[in-house]
Amino acid sequence: MNNLEKSIAASKENFEAAFSEKNFYNKQTNDKSHLEAILDILPIKSDMRILDLGTGSGYLAFALANKYPKATIIGLDIVEKALDQNRHSAKLDGLSNISFFTYNGITFPFENRSFDMVVSRYALHHFPDISKSISEVSRVLTDNGYFFISDPTPNEEDIYGFVDEYMQVKTDGHIRFRSYSEWIAICKKSGFKFTDSFKSIIRFPRKYDKIYATIMNRYPKEIVNGYGIKTTKDEILITEQVNNILFCKGI
Repeated sequence: MNNLEKSIAASKENFEAAFSEKNFYNKQTNDKSHLEAILDILPIKSDMRILDLGTGSGYLAFALANKYPKATIIGLDIVEKALDQNRHSAKLDGLSNISFFTYNGITFPFENRSFDMVVSRYALHHFPDISKSISEVSRVLTDNGYFFISDPTPNEEDIYGFVDEYMQVKTDGHIRFRSYSEWIAICKKSGFKFTDSFKSIIRFPRKYDKIYATIMNRYPKEIVNGYGIKTTKDEILITEQVNNILFCKGI
């Protein structure tokens, strides 16, 4: 198993465990105002085919399926048990326009130009070969298709990589957060042009571990303090800025 495969395997194992702890995972990712802001920025037509990349528990996919019953929504992820639960939930909810697929974390199991839009929320910082993944997004999108990214970003003054070391305490395959300018450059290489954007924040809780204090002590206080870290008896919480960027292919 090479390093790329090891990273994907680590992500898969840890996210399967995270999804099984539903209450804690939902606390990390559920945000109604952020979800509404995403739905507002997406230029969706009723009959679109939309891929939710790194769908996880289907938080965004289910919202899209409910709001756009004539659209076809497909969730893609490396996990399996969580997707089985998503399928069960879709059946219980009577949603016939949503389905879920698993893959190897590298090559998407879809034909060229299969989708009108690809969306991804809080997932891309786990992708070990981001250039390959964005190339795959371009491949499966139709000409003039849309690509929406929502992913946390380092604070501007965090030039030493503090937030990435902090996030890597949990061995879930976190690679790194990227800046706004990095996303613009990466996506440009795969034929995408900027269309629109907005900023948001995520208040990210994790189970407390003493190692977080050790990491924080290695970095300048002004960098650490910029993330508004709060510690309780059981949790440590960090506030991260989030880039929400809409691209269009081939305009």
